[in-house]
Amino acid sequence: MSRVRVLVGTKKGAFVCTADGSRKDWKIEGPHFGGWEIYHVKGSPVDPNRLFASQSSGWFGQIVQRSDDGGKTWTPPGSSAEELKSPEGWPQGESNKFVYEGEAGTHRWYDGTPHPWEFKRVWHLEPSLTDPDTVFAGVEDAAMFRSQDGGRTWSELSGLRKHATGQDWQPGAGGMCLHTILIDPSAPDRMWVAISAAGCFRTEDGGVTWKSANKGLISEFMPVPDAEVGHCVHRIAQHGSRPNTLYMQKHWDVMRSDDAGDTWHEVSGNLPSDFGFPIDVHAHDPETVYVVPIKSDSEHYVPEGKLRVYRSRTGGNEWEALTNGLPQENCYVNILRDAMAVDSLDDCGIYFGTTGGQVYVSPDGGDHWSAIGEHFPSVLSVEVQTLAD
Repeated sequence: MSRVRVLVGTKKGAFVCTADGSRKDWKIEGPHFGGWEIYHVKGSPVDPNRLFASQSSGWFGQIVQRSDDGGKTWTPPGSSAEELKSPEGWPQGESNKFVYEGEAGTHRWYDGTPHPWEFKRVWHLEPSLTDPDTVFAGVEDAAMFRSQDGGRTWSELSGLRKHATGQDWQPGAGGMCLHTILIDPSAPDRMWVAISAAGCFRTEDGGVTWKSANKGLISEFMPVPDAEVGHCVHRIAQHGSRPNTLYMQKHWDVMRSDDAGDTWHEVSGNLPSDFGFPIDVHAHDPETVYVVPIKSDSEHYVPEGKLRVYRSRTGGNEWEALTNGLPQENCYVNILRDAMAVDSLDDCGIYFGTTGGQVYVSPDGGDHWSAIGEHFPSVLSVEVQTLAD
């Protein structure tokens, strides 16, 4: 029987949760990096033992951690045991060096553009679908980086930040972050990113050039509601078997595109609120989609104090509330953009974590829910790996 490994990033560390295919009895390990914000943890689809984690602190800045044994041990890529024993407790030397436009930097300032740009944190890590040493990073301020040596050094894919619309990008409430990276499994040089608050962009050449992909998005808070960029996209998702179909949760509105992002149309339908952060797609059905609505952009908690995941089996517009096993009174949590994931078992499992520290699993596509754990720190991200015995 296959196993699953759930990777949970929180405001106070990372946790690794494992169970067999029944997804009932969970072993929880952690916290790794206790007390540190772990924005995102994700595993390589090529090597299931290789994990990457974005570790951040307001005092010490940002570093990327790597595990080569499924989360049992972690090391900043390129560091040595001696470096880890430094008085500051922080790796020195070449570990995690980022390179901006050919100039060496260590998470400080780069001012070679008309607008000063600051490297603040890594929001999202997306390992390559084909090479365990290649991983992409979406960062704040919005930019995209790539490492081809397992996270030791990083180079910017600068074509994105040099996009003609770059001067019109603005920070959302959480900062100007590149938070979503999708890779087309049938053409790995084709990728999509989402930026808050700029919108969706697509590359066909591995990140050298980019095209905005926002036609059809309407944002009433903007001076020009249908502008080319400036939309606060919260998350995009797709199914690997149908990469031209994209789903989006934005700052108000659930959207769908069937032409790789060239045009979008709204599919919010009968949702109680079309404001939310996560969106994901069933592992085996590209028309089955999941969202978790929250009340509004100023009230970041679920409507009516009821925690409800909504599922559409028709690719949007028609939504049903999934509540079995979830609290239906006095619940006022939020679910962040990277805090929902699906596994690839035959009976697809759905996972999400809350700002209240609960992590839930449904082993049957959303029909029934139970808690993996209810007392984690506030959850920032949830990812899942399906492991063969």
